[in-house]
Amino acid sequence: MAALVRPLPGAVLFACNFNRVRSPMAEGLMKRVLGDRVYIDSCGLRLDAREETQGPDPFAETVMAELSCDLSDHRPKTFDDLDPDSFDLVVSLTPEAQHRAVEMTRGRAAEIEYWPIFDPTLSEGAREVRLAAYREVRDALAARIAERFGG
Repeated sequence: MAALVRPLPGAVLFACNFNRVRSPMAEGLMKRVLGDRVYIDSCGLRLDAREETQGPDPFAETVMAELSCDLSDHRPKTFDDLDPDSFDLVVSLTPEAQHRAVEMTRGRAAEIEYWPIFDPTLSEGAREVRLAAYREVRDALAARIAERFGG
């Protein structure tokens, strides 16, 4: 039986706690698959001091570069930096982001999906162990994007 193909939304937002790891990875992966056929952005609930000056997490940049997906121009932002009417679909990657997405879309026609994705920053150990956790997250996001949007 063939999978049901849903029409692409016009604009997708990936949301996480801090816009440094999972949400920019999802944004980059989806842009890689869909190009400019869909407007894609990402945000977090809040910024930390590192985000203001450093941009994406270095491990996230490393594992995305393995797929020729450059995150170096990504600048973290929050829900407050965005127009809530701009998105047809909000994909939350954490329970906290899911709660904020529900608030943001209340009374609007946007869809919300929750994709629980492990936080690779919680992994400990040597560099290769930590990179393996980030690769696992990257690959899980890529699989969810392919399943949901094709490609």
